[in-house]
Amino acid sequence: MTTGSHELPYGDGQGHGANSVLGKARLILEAFQHDDVELSLSELSRRTGVSKASVHRLAQELVEWGMLERSGFEYRLGMRAFELGSRVPRFRVLRDAARPTMERLHFTTNEAVHLAVKDGLEAIYLEKVAAGEKSAKPSRIAGRMPLHATATGKALVAFSPPAVLSEVVSRELVRFTPHTTVAPGLLLKQIQRVREVGFALEEDEVTLGYCSVAVPIFSGSRLLLGALSITAPTYRADVHRFSAALLEASHRLSTSNLVN
Repeated sequence: MTTGSHELPYGDGQGHGANSVLGKARLILEAFQHDDVELSLSELSRRTGVSKASVHRLAQELVEWGMLERSGFEYRLGMRAFELGSRVPRFRVLRDAARPTMERLHFTTNEAVHLAVKDGLEAIYLEKVAAGEKSAKPSRIAGRMPLHATATGKALVAFSPPAVLSEVVSRELVRFTPHTTVAPGLLLKQIQRVREVGFALEEDEVTLGYCSVAVPIFSGSRLLLGALSITAPTYRADVHRFSAALLEASHRLSTSNLVN
């Protein structure tokens, strides 16, 4: 999930390291947004601001490396990118430790269960357990969402250092639906409530008709590791049941040697 514009203000020799080979390669890889499957050479050049000649040359090298794959005249992310991402130790250990608990939550609720971590001012989804497309709002592993709009994001903010919340409310809060929290004062009240009850609630803020409940996951030394959520259509969401199940799961994971 992403709301970022495809328009990137970097041209050759401009922007965050775009005047270097590595910087341009980074722009090419990051040009692929959440819903993109394939991108043409022209589109990659437009999104990155890098000349077609440079994009073509670097894309060929990225194909040889396996970070990109060719599909006719278009490019898509390669298996090497997925392989390297899956090797990140902190995320892999957390995902592997949480997976059995997520499966149990899904089995008992028959709803979608997500695992997310904080990356900057976004929540990135590491794992998802769901029965099918109709069981949850659109979401994908490695998808991203701003922290202010989702239950997982609110849970992560609530139990992060105070500077994180200050930074979130200092930025423009993106609106996804008429119900998205975009008033800093209201978000502050919501975060305080999350700290009091131990779980976060989001209703219709990202996708109309869907509700999410989330809890933080800590290490044995109380270091915030991530957040676990249950998402369901609003009409059948049982917040009391979901929160109770999640709080129990959070306690079990947070006291497990697997995530210490």
